[in-house]
Amino acid sequence: MPIACWAAMAAKESLRPFQYEPGALESREIEISITHCGICHSDLHLIDNDWGISSYPLVPGHEIIGTVSARGANVKSLRLGQRVGVGWQRGACLECDYCVRGEENLCLQAVPTCVGGYGGFATRIRVDSHFVFSIPDALESATVAPLLCGGVTVFTPLRAFGVTPVMRVGVIGIGGLGHLALQFARAYGCEVTAFSSTPAKEQEARQFGGQHFVVSSDAQAMAKAAASLDFLFATTSVGMDWNALLNLLRPKGKLCVLGGAPVPLTVSPFPLVLGQRTICGSPVGGRATMTEMLDFAARHGIKAKVEVMPLAEANAAIARVASNRARYRMVLVN
Repeated sequence: MPIACWAAMAAKESLRPFQYEPGALESREIEISITHCGICHSDLHLIDNDWGISSYPLVPGHEIIGTVSARGANVKSLRLGQRVGVGWQRGACLECDYCVRGEENLCLQAVPTCVGGYGGFATRIRVDSHFVFSIPDALESATVAPLLCGGVTVFTPLRAFGVTPVMRVGVIGIGGLGHLALQFARAYGCEVTAFSSTPAKEQEARQFGGQHFVVSSDAQAMAKAAASLDFLFATTSVGMDWNALLNLLRPKGKLCVLGGAPVPLTVSPFPLVLGQRTICGSPVGGRATMTEMLDFAARHGIKAKVEVMPLAEANAAIARVASNRARYRMVLVN
């Protein structure tokens, strides 16, 4: 039976209805009947081929929630009807050093869900069962969907870069990633500061977990916050004064870049050298980290703030994300 979906037929084009035949179900594959799919800024980059890796027709969507509708002969860990999720990654070699260490997100043969295959703006999807995750009962489908990319993207650096509850953590950009980073860092036990160029976001930033709020466009406020942070999430990479952000770090502090916009990052070496500061990045997370993140979110009540629209209105939802009008993640519903 063909799978109905929405696809871009060329770079920068609007989506339109599309169908494809999935072929025979492979022995390790799972077929999922999709109920919800979040929209990530990465979907917009893929639609426009900003990263030069897209192929068309391109079906976006990699924050997928649904139920198991079929499973291959060798799949034993998931049952029919079980609620599951799929994130950015749909495959890896499972044999390299990174995969063996549980860092499948770093595998050189990692397979993105929407690249080389069709994504979740669809009625169904088939993926390697190794990259299908059980969703805890405590998490609602609409609000957990964005955690499968955005949530694990901000959770992984806390684990990978040795963040501890005694640290002071900052979040630059209170948007789709930033509002999740605030929640995870606060639940982690850190002292959390939210930075935004929009003063009107202060109340919500505090509700998400920011104990302090700094207007990033206020030079005096930024100067007062200098050398106050051990770790800083940069959830956007457009229009950033990277030297000013490094100035917020204490010695040995880390600036973690999460934004995926294809823009250069220019810094002076002196803040890095004199204070042993580090600039790092992080791509989603391995399978073990994804499972940890979902369990952590369920126990701490972490959820995305979402706007829900029908799959048939995918173009309108994408337009809201592209114009930064989403508060704070768009989720499509079948």
